[in-house]
Amino acid sequence: MIVNMNEVVGKDDILFLSLDTLRYDAAEAEYLAGTLPNLCRVGGWEKRHTTGNYTFSAHHSFFIGFLPTPVEFQPLHERDWLFLTNKTGLKQNAGGNTYLFEGANIMEGLAKIGYKTICIGGVVFFSKIGGIYDVFPDMFQESYWNPRFGVTNPKSAEEQVKLAIKLVKAAAPDQRIFLFINFSAIHGPNYYYLDKYKTSSGKYTSNRNMIASKLDCVESQQAALRYVDQCLEPLFACMKERNRTFCIATSDHGTCYGEAGYEGHILSHDVVWNVPYKHFFL
Repeated sequence: MIVNMNEVVGKDDILFLSLDTLRYDAAEAEYLAGTLPNLCRVGGWEKRHTTGNYTFSAHHSFFIGFLPTPVEFQPLHERDWLFLTNKTGLKQNAGGNTYLFEGANIMEGLAKIGYKTICIGGVVFFSKIGGIYDVFPDMFQESYWNPRFGVTNPKSAEEQVKLAIKLVKAAAPDQRIFLFINFSAIHGPNYYYLDKYKTSSGKYTSNRNMIASKLDCVESQQAALRYVDQCLEPLFACMKERNRTFCIATSDHGTCYGEAGYEGHILSHDVVWNVPYKHFFL
């Protein structure tokens, strides 16, 4: 879907959903199964190449406008950019649909024109514990993280969404918002979203975190994605009630579960590079 971002910025709220570590094949399987009523209520995923093979590198690119790119080759001057810095060498190639922001990143550019920029972190790179873990949160006017949002809480997404709704409702009706959420649930460990790893009482087994990498798999990623999608329903309803919202939903990278002998990410394998991407309006 081609969008003129110059007609979006300044008028619409913007919601950026980072589905951390989600593989394209896992996302596509759930779309085809019809289990993503919120993320895929209108159409499926685009298969794209990410710009980094782990969270820190990928998000640095995302936040200056270099979102995942189409898997089919397109010359730079033909690509459909949503955002670019107004000092980019690609400026002369950017079509009229591209919003050219002023500043070091998208958030700084939007803040300059009156947006409130909010980050709700998930994985450790958004944890605000100092050093490199402050880099991304410090790009926003407001940033939030606590252990309940992290990778070892099976209910992390609902905690993140609960805070997001509270912050959105607290903003003045005429205050435009750029809300970024990094969902940690799909990152490992995610085995506990599979029924076979739940105890008979329906609780998650908490003593498996040390061996999570051996239990995580494509199927548990898919289960985690279904969980995140369910959690998004009240947030989408809140955003729609407030104002028209432009939503970007993408993964920052995939991860290996034994393909070619590889485990994890920060490596260059197709299942790491290939990510799901989409943008749409609420």
